[in-house]
Amino acid sequence: MEKLPIAAQVYSVREEAAADFDGTMKALAQMGYDGVELAGLYGKDPKEIRSALDRWGLQAVSAHVAYDEFARDLEGTVETYRKIGCSYVAVPHLGAERWYGGDKYQETLSYLEKIAEKCREAGMQLLYHNHDFEFARTQDGAYQLDAFYGARETANLATQLDLCWVKVGGADPVEYLDKYSGRCPVVHVKDFIREDGIVLVALGDGELGVGDVVAQAVKSGTRYLVVEQDAHKYGTPMENMKKSIEYLRQFV
Repeated sequence: MEKLPIAAQVYSVREEAAADFDGTMKALAQMGYDGVELAGLYGKDPKEIRSALDRWGLQAVSAHVAYDEFARDLEGTVETYRKIGCSYVAVPHLGAERWYGGDKYQETLSYLEKIAEKCREAGMQLLYHNHDFEFARTQDGAYQLDAFYGARETANLATQLDLCWVKVGGADPVEYLDKYSGRCPVVHVKDFIREDGIVLVALGDGELGVGDVVAQAVKSGTRYLVVEQDAHKYGTPMENMKKSIEYLRQFV
């Protein structure tokens, strides 16, 4: 199977990164990660972030950037992540008023076009990262997430499929990766169990079916896999990130 680069979503180790960003990047690199996906800058400027990543041989694959951050300063925000060297930026969430059926939905779609244009000018592509709520149905019976992506062309908005939330939302992650073949350059690989709700776990410890989704991601043209574990009920963040990449490397 083709070897895909694997990045760590820094939100998974946010407390460690806040306490010692450089040391955390070193540790992720030593685990075998090829790059990172940022979620905040931890009080550092773009030059400091890029220097730390360069020092440990990590690629700035992507970054999660809130819609409101773009809205406050579109050009400045895009320039920040261009300086860091990101290839992609992802809007990680949209509130109810901006999501399908909300009062500001059409306004949001239009502004996403502006964000995407600025990103393209800076050599980056805009993505949207899903959770499970986007799998509510439209009046026509389609998933709201499909209606959202259908409203914009691939060049303007690509997917960042979070496969945990795809499955929790009721869809099949393999089928969904196939559906968005050619439009899923960066994919979140996240595992979970059902234990009084959804509990996130290291890859291989849950029900995602990592091997199957990775095989389909390769077929669908995915360029980067991102390991994300937002919470760590079992094990520490660094233990789980190490365990996850060791498991994932069996498949890519």
